[in-house]
Amino acid sequence: MEIFKSDGARTGLFFGATSGVITTIGLIVGLNAGTQSITAVLGGILVIAVADAMSDALGIHLAEEANPNTDHLHVWAATIVTFLTKFVFSISFAIPLLLLPLGTAVIASVVWGLFVIVVLSYFLAKSQDESPLAIIAEHVAIAVLVLVFSHYIGVWVAATFG
Repeated sequence: MEIFKSDGARTGLFFGATSGVITTIGLIVGLNAGTQSITAVLGGILVIAVADAMSDALGIHLAEEANPNTDHLHVWAATIVTFLTKFVFSISFAIPLLLLPLGTAVIASVVWGLFVIVVLSYFLAKSQDESPLAIIAEHVAIAVLVLVFSHYIGVWVAATFG
């Protein structure tokens, strides 16, 4: 289909995958630190997979429509691919939680998430003739910051309200 070959599809793929990974691993780490409950973490993943995927898709849709130089194919490709990519990547984090003990699943999820960020960053750098190492380091550093902040927010919430 033509819609999946457009620049909008590329926008949706990179945005949806990155958002799906960063949001979901942040949520997993934060909820685990705050609750240590598989129910809370799995429920959070499922909510992220649906509600946040739809929210991001609408956000991309509006942002792309706001650009007067963007055609309808680009807008809809970005919208659809953002939703599908964010949904698939977010829901993929449920697999370790269903197969492993919670602590191990959190570690596996972080490793999976950082792997996806590395792969996306590599392909992005190559497509722009940039140094993959510099781009990967930048994006992984941002992801690690999200994880650290999310962990300590979860710890704070547990200590304050738990």
